[in-house]
Order: sequence, then C-alpha cells, then structure tokens
Amino acid sequence: MSRGRNDGDLKKRLITWIVVIAIICGCLYIYSRNNGTSALEYGSKSLRKLGSSYLGGEDDGDEASSKSGEDPQDDAMLKSIPVCDDRHSELIPCLDRNLIYQTRLKLDLSLMEHYERHCPVPERRFNCLIPPPPGYKVPIKWPKSRDVVWKANIPHTHLANEKSDQNWMVVKGDKIEFPGGGTHFHYGADKYIAAIANMLNFSNDILNNEGRLRTVLDVGCGVASFGGYMLSSDMIAMSLAPNDVHQNQIQFALERGIPAYLGVLGTKRLPYPSRSFELAHCSRCRIDWLQRNGILLLELDRLLRPGGYFAYSSPEAYAQDEEDLRIWREMSALVERMCWKIAVKRNQTVIWVKPLTNDCYMEREPGTQPPLCKSDDDPDAVWGVPMEACITPYSDREYFNYALPTPFEFLAAHTVNMFDLLLCFFSYIEFVMEVRNVLSILMIPSEQHKAKGSGLAPWPARLTTPPPRLADFGYSAEMFEKDTEVWQHRVENYWNLLSPKIQPDTLRNLMDMKANLGSFAAALKSKDVWVMNVVPEDGPNTLKIIYDRGLIGSVHNWCESFSIYPRTYDLLHAWTVFSDIEKKDCGAEDLLIEMDRILRPTGFIIIRDKPSVVEFVKKHLSALHWEAVATGDAEQDTEQGEDEVVFIIQKKMWLTSTSFSDTE
Repeated sequence: MSRGRNDGDLKKRLITWIVVIAIICGCLYIYSRNNGTSALEYGSKSLRKLGSSYLGGEDDGDEASSKSGEDPQDDAMLKSIPVCDDRHSELIPCLDRNLIYQTRLKLDLSLMEHYERHCPVPERRFNCLIPPPPGYKVPIKWPKSRDVVWKANIPHTHLANEKSDQNWMVVKGDKIEFPGGGTHFHYGADKYIAAIANMLNFSNDILNNEGRLRTVLDVGCGVASFGGYMLSSDMIAMSLAPNDVHQNQIQFALERGIPAYLGVLGTKRLPYPSRSFELAHCSRCRIDWLQRNGILLLELDRLLRPGGYFAYSSPEAYAQDEEDLRIWREMSALVERMCWKIAVKRNQTVIWVKPLTNDCYMEREPGTQPPLCKSDDDPDAVWGVPMEACITPYSDREYFNYALPTPFEFLAAHTVNMFDLLLCFFSYIEFVMEVRNVLSILMIPSEQHKAKGSGLAPWPARLTTPPPRLADFGYSAEMFEKDTEVWQHRVENYWNLLSPKIQPDTLRNLMDMKANLGSFAAALKSKDVWVMNVVPEDGPNTLKIIYDRGLIGSVHNWCESFSIYPRTYDLLHAWTVFSDIEKKDCGAEDLLIEMDRILRPTGFIIIRDKPSVVEFVKKHLSALHWEAVATGDAEQDTEQGEDEVVFIIQKKMWLTSTSFSDTE
C-alpha cells in the first residue's frame, strides 16, 4: 500500500509540474506576442495596425478586417500626425537632457556620461512632428553658407557674445556670419591649416599631402570652421562635439553645410571603426587626456591609421606655469609608452605620429602601461561598446593593409596548364621577393615614408580603388567594382527623376541610411555635396571600407533616433531600410517620423524598397506633409532577387504656432 501511495503521489507531482510548465510557457508566449515590439513601437494602435498591414506583419485588427470581408488597405489612410510643442523644435530624442533630469538617471558627470546617448523608453517617446522655429527659411546655399546662415533658423546668439574676441561668429541683422576664426586660430582656420602643413613640410603648405591625408577627426570642433576650410584641400573632417555649454555648435556647423556629428569622448567608443582617420585634431578642446590611464587618447589611437597624426594645440604644449608643465610631462610620458613620436613641435602646437608597425609595442618592457588589448578584442565593434584603456596592435595583415596572396591563390589566378604551373611557380617566388623588398623599405619610419602607413591610394584614386580591407568581408575586387558601377547607374537615374525639382546648389547635406560599401556616395563625387554614410550596427561593419575610400560615416541602429539636430539633411537615401526595420520588428511609422525630424523642409527622400513599403509610405504622405515627386521601377539587379521600386518624396515647407500653415 505504501508503494502504491508513493506512485500516486509521484504521478500527481509529475502532472502538477507539467501543468505549471505549460502555464509558464503559455504566459511567456502571450507576453512575447504582446511585448515583442521594439522600443520604437510607440504611438496609437491605429498607427501600429497600419504599419503591420502594409509591411506584412501580423495584427489582430487584420484578422478582424479579413473576417468581415474588408481589405484593410482600402480604408487605412492616416489623416494626421500631431505636432510637437514649439519648445521641442530642436529635440534630439536620445540626447535629451530633460529626459535625463526627469528619469533621474544616475550618471557620472566627470566621465561625460550625461552627454552620451540615452534613448527614451517607449512610454516616453514623442510620436509627433518636430516644428521648425518661427520665421524659418530655406537654408542659404553652399558655398555661401560656409560663411553665413539665417539667424531665424538657429536663433541662438550666445556663442557670438561669448566668443566675440575669437571670431567664431558675428550677428549681423537677420544673418549670422562666420569669419573662420576659432579659440586657437583667431585670424582664420585657413591660415592655421596651412601652418600645420608647413610644420609637416608638406608640398605647397597643403595639408592633404598630395592626397595621402584625406579623413580627419576634429575633436571639440566648435562651429567646425577647421573642417569647413579643409574641404577646399580635398580633405573631409568628421567634426565632433557634444551638446554641452556651447549649445548648438554642431547645429551651426550643419546649417553651414559642414560635415559634423554630435558625440563625446566619454565612456563608450565613438561610432567609427578602427584605423579610420589619417589625422586627429584638438585645438583648445578642453579634454583631460590623462584621465583613466589615458583612455581617451587610446580611443584616438584606435581610430588613427598606421602613421597617422595627432595635431594638438593647447596651453600644455607651450605654457610654463607649474600645472601646464606637469600635464605636459605626464602626457609626453604617456604617448611615449604608446609608441607615438613627436613629428614636430612649434610655438603652441605639437604633432605626434603613430607607429607604422608593431615593433615598438613588442620592444616595450613587460608590464608597461597601457597594455596591449586582448587578442579577442574587436577594435571595430563600436555600438554601445565601452572604451578600453589598451593599445590596439595591428594584425599581421594590417601593417600596410596589404596581404600577399598564398601560393594557392596565386596559382589559381595565373595557371592554365602544367607549363604555366612551372612558370607561375617561379613568378610567384620572384613576386614575393620583390614585394618584401619594397615593404622592407617602407617599414623604415623615415620622413619620406611616414604617411604611407595606410597603404591606400591617394585621393581621389582611393574612391574607386578596391581597398585592402575588402578581404575582411570576403569581397573581391571584381565585386567592389561591380557595386561601384551599379550605384553609378542608379544615382544617375535618381538625378534624372529629381531634375525637375533641383538646381546644382539645391542639395548639400546628404545621408545614405544603409551605405553598404559607400558606392552611393562615391557616385556623387562630381556633385558639391557630402554624404553621411550610415551602416547598421547589427550587420557587417563595412564602414571601414567606406573610410578606406576617403568617405565618412557612422554606425547606427534605426530602431533609435540619430544623434543629430532636426532639419539637418537635404536628402535621405533609404535603400531597403524599411524592409530591415520590419525584420527587426521595429516601428516603421516611428522611422518615418524620425526621417521627417532630420530632413530639412523642402528636402527629399529617395526610398528604394519593395512595392509594399512604397504603398505603406504613400498612406502617410498627407499626415507627414510630404508629397510624391516621382516613382520608377528599379533595375532587376537586386541581390535579394525581389523587385524594388524607387519612390522620391519632397517634404513641404510648413510653419506652425498653434496650427499648420502651408507656405505654398
């Protein structure tokens, strides 16, 4: 009897556990269905239903419509989207200090965490259109905009008063002028740039060094006059500054038509891959480079190419008071342990150069700080990744970004028969010896060879030359060249569709929301524009290919808001971005609202995606105050094997205080 009772109890317990597990699994399933949407799935139920019906998602409302025999696409037309309060005309959702105060985030102000990205949870997202400020006008066209903008577009004169003795900016009537000065270069960025080139003995005092220097990181850039005046030397700077006490400095830079990005050297890596810049620059940027074992300087080291330069203009480089001398001694000791050398020091500026090889790192005494990064550290992983106080060494393939082919690769490319095999064998030996002789010469860090550490072709040839790091993604030179050719054709088609609406100076600030290899931007070289190339954070980090081509960009997740002011870009290019959002289960409606936020009034959007996406966007045109410009069938050349449609949209100019008012 005892055994029977035990067996019965065991069965009861077993059944009980099965029921409990089934209930738990059922609850988890229901929870995942109800809460599986992303942080951007915020807003009215009607918006979510509309998005799911047109992007192929599932929704209970669709089932109800189907049961009643109605097609949800027949009636689903969004009538309006609310407008945000006027005080949000400069809202940057993931850099909103009001959000930090309201949610009482515990941040370390000494580490600049309050200037880093902190995106709102779904319940705190703004599901409304950002209004322009009163009196907003279509921005002044480039190149005139480099020197003057409308005051109404950025109604802030604080910097003009605070920096009046440094020629940052001057208010004149309804305009703000930019004389080209800066905290360190009162008499003009052009003269300062030429002085740096002269210090480095570059030909004709031109800083691009015959195309060898192309990409620049300007840290603490102010209103970006340094980057603005570099453009005439065929160089492009990523001008970087936080939204700090010098509010709107990046907004002024972008209004001027100068490439810029809101970011800070805080606790997270900057959203750029390793070895992206030939030159980093800091002019009175007020950064404590010694903090946390030099972690901020080591972040610059990660971003510099082999043989790259860091130009530093600061009191520590020349002042003789006790505190500045202490900082200079400690900073000099730090960069020496990092194997940087002084290329030149003159007056108030010092320029260091990064080593070309790992040799110096290997020769350091054991235990020398900062250490080398661990072998499993990925220097190109940047989205939300904390900085590390370590030196990123070069891999065997990266000294000159050049790798010799293996014998098998060489033979496969050159042999046809046995006779060819013998000839090819001797050719390979000769080839290897010749290349190694050349590299052994280039490895000498002499004045003649310092700038060759990247192994890239000079600009502009590097734009269309297959970069060596293509091999990291398994791409061949032929694939690269085909991609360049395809996008050249596509961009020509875009401009044909846009031609009735634009003049040569209509567009200046462009964004490619899914840049892949950067061929969209490369196809625009003849245009007087610049492109912010965006690479998804969860895909192949092809951004390093983009930088190797002499272009600039950032890693980003389109489930979140971009780190930039409203009304920044004249044109957004969205190639299958909405299809990607659908796969991520993000809110496509929120992406539309974000695109509207960063697009200038009268700006354009080019959507290249599947037909259902285009139909979905069309349902929102009226609510967003957009209008269709052109529609065209894309070429049958997509990798997905699926038809794509090109849809071009223009954002209308509208102003509001309490209601909409079209200016047409």
